[in-house]
Amino acid sequence: MNAFDVGKLGLIVATPTLLGAVVIYAPKWWGLVAETWSRLRPPPPVPLGPPIEQLAADLRRLLRLHGEMVASAHLAMRAHRLWAVEAAIGARAIEAARALDVPHREPESPGALTRSELLDLLNALSACGLVLPAKVGPFTSDGRL
Repeated sequence: MNAFDVGKLGLIVATPTLLGAVVIYAPKWWGLVAETWSRLRPPPPVPLGPPIEQLAADLRRLLRLHGEMVASAHLAMRAHRLWAVEAAIGARAIEAARALDVPHREPESPGALTRSELLDLLNALSACGLVLPAKVGPFTSDGRL
């Protein structure tokens, strides 16, 4: 018996043991490789806020509500509610501006945008491609009636 025959015999004897070891340890090795791979890859990007479609729909709804309020109710009855709707429009417009990278001023508090800033921001959002109503406003001069 030569060395080649001894090698074949050793391979025949060791093959079932090696196959059993692969069946038992392969899932552990694969899990280790997958875990290492996931640690090396950067995490997926996380959105900053709601989807732009939702922001646009909210802005359109709020602008429509604002227009209806300006046209319908008596001044004394709508003053506080109108201010609240304008503050919500400003907050959503700022979120949309962040999402679309439109330059804007960050107000100190929600609803603190002036009339001209809010109109400019809404016009900039429209120019950037956000679909908003053609006529926006009139907004109150200082955010309150």
